Amino acid sequence: MGSADRGIRIVLAVIMAALYFSNKVTGTAGIVLLVLSVVFLLTSLVSFCPLYTIFGLSTCKTKEQKL
Repeated sequence: MGSADRGIRIVLAVIMAALYFSNKVTGTAGIVLLVLSVVFLLTSLVSFCPLYTIFGLSTCKTKEQKL
């Protein structure tokens, strides 16, 4: 997971948690939003997203090989 991806996930997690705790989003949608924010925060902290592995995606910059 690239650093830009990690940063975006952290920002989204904070926004989603703020929406939940300020009671802007309540009920089932609020709980789903809170769970998503926790998942985004955890995946950004460990720099690994299981869905990227399943779909074969990567947001890391590849290192150029020197000849």
